[in-house]
Amino acid sequence: MTATHTTTEPTAAPEPFAHPALFYRGEEEYLDGTVPFVREGIKAGDPVAVAVPEPRLALLRQHLGGDADSVHFVDMTEAGRNPGRIIPRVLRAFADARTDTHVRIIGEPIWPGRSGVEYPACVQHEALINLAFQGRDLTILCPYDAERLASDVLADAYATHPVVVSGGIRQPSPSYAPGQVVAEYNRPFPAAPASAEPQGFGSEELPVVRHFAVALAAQLGLSGIRLDDLALTVAELTTNSVVHGGGTGTLRVWAEDSQLVCEVRDRGHLSDPLAGRRPATRDQRGGRGLLLVHTVTDLVRVHTDPAGTAVRCYFGIGSN
Repeated sequence: MTATHTTTEPTAAPEPFAHPALFYRGEEEYLDGTVPFVREGIKAGDPVAVAVPEPRLALLRQHLGGDADSVHFVDMTEAGRNPGRIIPRVLRAFADARTDTHVRIIGEPIWPGRSGVEYPACVQHEALINLAFQGRDLTILCPYDAERLASDVLADAYATHPVVVSGGIRQPSPSYAPGQVVAEYNRPFPAAPASAEPQGFGSEELPVVRHFAVALAAQLGLSGIRLDDLALTVAELTTNSVVHGGGTGTLRVWAEDSQLVCEVRDRGHLSDPLAGRRPATRDQRGGRGLLLVHTVTDLVRVHTDPAGTAVRCYFGIGSN
């Protein structure tokens, strides 16, 4: 008699980080997919945060009842107006303060009404969550309004989330490819209007282009603290161009659809997809420029390739 031996291949430990998408159709499915997630977390002793747009915040508070007192609520329409600041200012701000336990977060960065200019930054954010939290003991559940969002948005959600929950059924995504999504939406920008004349700069012209940008922005309707935010943005981007982008660059400023747009181009290549999306450490001396830009602007879009980098920043005209 010949003995047989069965060899079992070792399997990797399960990834502690989970990033499912929740496709919901109507209020009932939204609540069925989110309320149990929150209550299970509270019962397990997990810190729970909910970062979704109003009126979803009010809806969840109402249906959670007394459990709402144990939840950290964030209005995503404000905190996540610029998708580039969601990872450092919303998700990591909550998770990094609670590293000794599993953490649960509901984050809804894409909702009906997001503009076509905003959307590429939104979908890149969703893809980069997987890189930013790899190995962390954390679950981020992302609701998607499957009735009102376009089919290509839902297709992108399959590509940015390893698991999708739809109709109460949880299954692995057949098209999960977050790296491809980041690359796909790294698209060249449409041309700036002809009236937005480029202002070249080097190290000696940094104060000149900053004053130029602020003066023009004021003429175009930007005012108050937003002018200070623009000045900071221009200072950080142009300094980065001089230090990291080949020593020179060009600046353009124009108004577009009730927004002030500031664009800086240089010959540098931004190779780190999470640049500007990591919170600064206490002892960090440099590398805060793009993080600050994400913090003070309403939207940041980036296109980068080996030939150079362009950064467009948006400020709502008339906003505080």
